[in-house]
Amino acid sequence: MALVHPQISRDIFSLGPFHATWYGMTYVAAFLLGYWLGLRRARRSENWKGEEVGDLLTYLMLGVILGGRIGYVLFYGMSFWAEDWLYPLKINRGGMSFHGGLIGVTLACMVFARKKSKTTLEIGDFIAPLVPIGLFFGRIGNFINGELWGRVTELPWGMIFAHAPDARPRHPSMLYEALLEGIVLFILLWRYAATERPRGRVTGMFLAGYGIFRFLVEFVRAPDAQIGFIGLGWLTMGQLLCVPMLLIGAWLLVRKPS
Repeated sequence: MALVHPQISRDIFSLGPFHATWYGMTYVAAFLLGYWLGLRRARRSENWKGEEVGDLLTYLMLGVILGGRIGYVLFYGMSFWAEDWLYPLKINRGGMSFHGGLIGVTLACMVFARKKSKTTLEIGDFIAPLVPIGLFFGRIGNFINGELWGRVTELPWGMIFAHAPDARPRHPSMLYEALLEGIVLFILLWRYAATERPRGRVTGMFLAGYGIFRFLVEFVRAPDAQIGFIGLGWLTMGQLLCVPMLLIGAWLLVRKPS
């Protein structure tokens, strides 16, 4: 017998028009835990001060939220935007894109680097071990919402999702991502960054690691219905967006130290 998604309410509570959602709470938890871990990393570094971590967090929050939403609209929701020009503001209709958030964070790091006389790669190496925390909580939020389900499967842990197009058991792909992109990638990066590395190596490890894990999970994750497969009969938008991550990550890992 297949497992059934518990259909948890998206709202923790509501007061009139205000809705406190579990998905929003995952962002709060991710930023708080990321801030605490960032302070720990700063204490072990001669190049970072505790107050800089708080300032950087503000930049990153803006980058994640703006980049994530804009990226979702551009990568996955152009057909919806064509029908409704207010669609980018309607976050209840499609949420956030990791790759858009990554672009937003990169731009935020570039601005912060210019302000603090640091390099973008220096900031990337500092925050890379913290990012999987946000990925883990985000995927748990996806699971609570019953979204981003996987393809049909006969495996014993296949799960029936209420909002899926049918009542057949599917891969709980968001939990696979929480495990790989969240827990496993965090452990790898935290241990890798514990030793002094040439500039850009930790950033490269993150880009390559995430790219590999996401590319693999996409084989069991259902493609977005409004896009489907975009090439070769199996390539998804998520996989396509991972290709430049893999290439840049590999280059940062093998290039000569500067």
